[in-house]
Amino acid sequence: MAGGWNAKLRRNLKQIGTVRLLATVAMLGLGLYLARFGWEVPLASDAERALYDLRFEAKAARTLEQDGRITLVTFNDDTLAQLGKRSPLDRAMLARALRAIDGMNPRAIGIDILIDQAQPEDPELIRTFRTMRTPTYLAFASAARNPDQILPWQQQFLAAFLRRTAPGPVRPASIRLEPDLADGVIRRWPDQPADLPPLLARAMAPANPAFAAYARSIDFRLPGTAENDEVPVFTNLPIQLVAEFPEGVRAMIEGRYVLIGGDIQDVDDYETPMSRVSGRWTKGIEVHAQILAQLLDGRMPAAIPLWALWIAALAVVAAGALTSLLEWRGWKLALLLAAQIGFLAYLPFHLQQIHIDTLDLPAFGWGAGWLAAFVAVGMAARAVGSEQKRFAQSALGKYLPADIANEILREPERLALHGEKKQIYTLFTDLADFTQLSHAITPEQLSALLNRYLDLMSETVLRHGGTIDKFVGDAVVAFWGAPIERPDDADRAVQAAIDMYENGNAFVASAGEDIPPIGVTRVGLHRGEAVVGNFGGEGRIQYTAIGDGMNTGARLESANKSLKTTILVSGEAKRESTLDVFRPMGRIVVSGRATPVEVWEPVPRMDPALRARLNALWLAFDGGDRAALVQLEDIAAAHKQDAALQSFVYRISEAGPGGHYVLGSK
Repeated sequence: MAGGWNAKLRRNLKQIGTVRLLATVAMLGLGLYLARFGWEVPLASDAERALYDLRFEAKAARTLEQDGRITLVTFNDDTLAQLGKRSPLDRAMLARALRAIDGMNPRAIGIDILIDQAQPEDPELIRTFRTMRTPTYLAFASAARNPDQILPWQQQFLAAFLRRTAPGPVRPASIRLEPDLADGVIRRWPDQPADLPPLLARAMAPANPAFAAYARSIDFRLPGTAENDEVPVFTNLPIQLVAEFPEGVRAMIEGRYVLIGGDIQDVDDYETPMSRVSGRWTKGIEVHAQILAQLLDGRMPAAIPLWALWIAALAVVAAGALTSLLEWRGWKLALLLAAQIGFLAYLPFHLQQIHIDTLDLPAFGWGAGWLAAFVAVGMAARAVGSEQKRFAQSALGKYLPADIANEILREPERLALHGEKKQIYTLFTDLADFTQLSHAITPEQLSALLNRYLDLMSETVLRHGGTIDKFVGDAVVAFWGAPIERPDDADRAVQAAIDMYENGNAFVASAGEDIPPIGVTRVGLHRGEAVVGNFGGEGRIQYTAIGDGMNTGARLESANKSLKTTILVSGEAKRESTLDVFRPMGRIVVSGRATPVEVWEPVPRMDPALRARLNALWLAFDGGDRAALVQLEDIAAAHKQDAALQSFVYRISEAGPGGHYVLGSK
């Protein structure tokens, strides 16, 4: 068993070919790489980011209640208009607000404003910092980490400014955010370099060791809607309101974490996963607030282990490869493909919904890896299948027309071991005088001559869509209507009979001077019932037809000799044909059949008017008009060289109207 499997494997590998085999392995490797590292592949990574943003937007938590732990105090465009100063932000206003906030007992204050250059209001701000009681964290950035935000001399000024706030409760905190370098979208927490102070959120919140090195996705909470109005996640107070009316906002400050920063148009804006759908940008201070809320909640989406990502990648590639090997078709294949595609699309959304971190999950890579494996293995399988199909087509094509052979290859179950009753057109041929010829020439000449003749007859049958049943010496047995039926099978069969007779004449003329005379090709064609199918055993079968229909076709071919005709077509076959090429040959009773058979001879080269007259006179005589016989005799007398016509007139005169002529046994 193992030896047979190895032999089959070697045969299949040979049929694939070395180049295609290497290409298949390379495609599978590419598929596995995409399924595991989709976030790192150009173009694919763009799709991964887009898909993550879509599933985050679809599954993110939405809240109708504002976060009661965090309040934003912001410089907005109205503040700037009121102060008449845009940049740097007015530090006197900041100092007044800080004094008011400090007096309302917040938990901590975080300032998302870089103090990176001297201003006239600095002494007032420093005095405020020194007298505060609330833990306060001032924005810090380094030129090494954020060269686009701060220059070295500005960093030096900031460090000196922080030293001047002593002995107040002011400490530095990193405000560094890390947008994705590929598209500028903020999706994950920034890392925590050793040369920077703690991230603003980590500095403000109670220590949580689980988040000490956390650098995965930011679990943004989205605003809900109530009566078509969006409810912001965080309270946002204008800084001038806090500075001027502290008692009016005490409830929104006391006991809360307060973040102070800018909410100014076109300043400190970031794209987030929500931006792809909403088109909105998020202020940096709100990103810090989202990180702080996630930290306070302890919301840490579960990470997917690396081993799980590898197993998923291997499973996806295996699924694509195995699917391409299935021989399913139609709705079964469509259902399987839909199920797999649906599962690959659904799973990342489901994981996101159950709070598993799908940032870095290669959702697009899974699909691309599956497709690469499906295509690679499918192409290899088709290469093997094409080789096998070419072999099968070559074999079937010797007995079946190309379209029927192709259909059988598409539906092999048509070759099952069973038979079915069908109305078919059966055709038998015989080459006159071939038996005597076989004794007059050498075996080598006989073999070459017979093969050439049978090739010619076979090509004629197949060209007209017939199925070759068998060869019996020089005789050809064929039929139409099985395994595939066509509406014009009758015309195909009649035309094949005519061409076989004419091609037989051409063969005789080209046989060669050293070959004794060969007779004509005689053809019999009948339409009748037969059992058609594969008969034999599992090891050896033959697709053939058996029954009265076949016997009658054979008897008609034999009757040509007695009737002096070359082609005889039964009335059953003639009635199904649309060709106007027939002349009547009366009714005969053939050996082995009691029921008379109405027979016709195709004579396409006869004058159509004469052919029509013969048909009309035969119908008249057969209906009881004996005067029609006289006219038929006159026509026969005028065509003495037409032996078949002479025989026809003689037989009907003997049989009488509606009668039949009994032939001797074959």
